[in-house]
Amino acid sequence: MVINGVIGAGIFGLPSKVFSLVGTYSLVAFLVCAAIVTLIILCFAEVGSRFEKTGGPYLYASEALGPVVGFEVGWLVWLTRVAAFAANCNLLVSYLGFFLPAAAAGPWRAAVIAGIVVSLTVVNIVGVRNAALFGNIFTIGKLIPIVLFIAAGLFFIDPLKFSFAGRPSYSAFTTSVLLLVYAFTGFEMAGIPAGEIRDPQRTLPAAYLTAIGMVVVCYILIQVVCIGTLPELAGSERPLADAGNRFLGSSAASIISAGAVVSIVGNLNLVLLAGSRLPFAMAERKELPRIFSVTHRRFKTPYFAILFTAAIMLVLTISGTFIYAVTISTIARLVSYGATCVALPLLRGRRGSAMFKAPAGTAVSVSALALIAWLLSNITLREARDSGIAAALGLVVYIAYRFRRTPLVPPAGENL
Repeated sequence: MVINGVIGAGIFGLPSKVFSLVGTYSLVAFLVCAAIVTLIILCFAEVGSRFEKTGGPYLYASEALGPVVGFEVGWLVWLTRVAAFAANCNLLVSYLGFFLPAAAAGPWRAAVIAGIVVSLTVVNIVGVRNAALFGNIFTIGKLIPIVLFIAAGLFFIDPLKFSFAGRPSYSAFTTSVLLLVYAFTGFEMAGIPAGEIRDPQRTLPAAYLTAIGMVVVCYILIQVVCIGTLPELAGSERPLADAGNRFLGSSAASIISAGAVVSIVGNLNLVLLAGSRLPFAMAERKELPRIFSVTHRRFKTPYFAILFTAAIMLVLTISGTFIYAVTISTIARLVSYGATCVALPLLRGRRGSAMFKAPAGTAVSVSALALIAWLLSNITLREARDSGIAAALGLVVYIAYRFRRTPLVPPAGENL
């Protein structure tokens, strides 16, 4: 689940976007982003090892910082999942265009997106076990072409393509790191459905730390191959497919494009699985209408929360674009990550013990918060405005429901 959450659409689209900003220094940007995310993951590993209920960052913030902050974090994480789904699905359509050009534009684009959303909704409603099996199959399917791409591409690298002569501007470098946060994150999705995971307090920390090590090595090598084999990397819409086409021909481009489709579909499934559990968890704590916590009589899944989340995802996907959705999603998730980093020292001072303790935990938490603040200080006014509006809307929802709590269905936990 962690690998599937992290390796989704970002690495198939961002190598070219980051290279266009900072050139070969994109390798440094990858390393800087990896360091930041590793600090955040250490915070998640410790804080997550204290809980075994559904909610993830929302639950951590609620317990450490109170219900208002918790709701805002849950709201932002949910928006992050929705925006991530829109960004990933738009990139999926772009890669499908490699095989079916008509699918990338016009009414066919909307039809393809609708078909994807409906299919994933059905998979998630009929049971979390099916959704997990679906995700496992697609995780394996995405890793095979990535490994082949790296293994073959390393033999075709031109060392002359790597030049660190001209340093990028501060603004361009920080923007590139901010974009890469999108490719390195998504790990928190594994902790959101903790109530449906066996022994999450022990398994999640190990999964977080093992997966991020694998991902960092994989991402750096992908960027090395892209830079060393694709001269027109900066302008590529499908950088991995175009690079594969360069050194292995059209058949390799087809395999990599197919791998990208498999990767993104698997990631979309996990995004819907995790995203739909947030309104479910919030309804269980009586912060959203009870209907979101109702489970299906047969499949035992929060089907209304799934249907509602999928509907919002469909609308945003059809109307959105990849890069803007990436940026808004990144800002929201950085804010939510900050709350978990704050929760680490606060929860250490309370009762109960963590199954995993981060080394120099308080220093790790402070460092992660400082780096998050650095990244957020470089967003544009438009991005800050839109993110602020989204956060304010969540506060309005919280206040409105708190002062007008009306039972819509039988008590939480009862089946329909």
